[in-house]
Amino acid sequence: MLSFLLGASWAIAFFGALILFKSFLPFGIGLSIFVTIFFIFFMLFLILGLDAFSVNKQKLAQAKKQTKLLEQLYAKHTK
Repeated sequence: MLSFLLGASWAIAFFGALILFKSFLPFGIGLSIFVTIFFIFFMLFLILGLDAFSVNKQKLAQAKKQTKLLEQLYAKHTK
């Protein structure tokens, strides 16, 4: 589910930047470039946050697996 959201975020960032650039173009090329760059940085920040959440979720799952294995080893060697 998180990988789907990450892919959708990239699509929203790309098409959002394109639409934003075209919608601000009548106000001037400089303003449209500035607003588009600001939007791209904002979306990259959100994508980075989503990716960090995904990585932390994977780390937690891996830590749970390792804890289970260590508990099994400890129980086996303490008998």
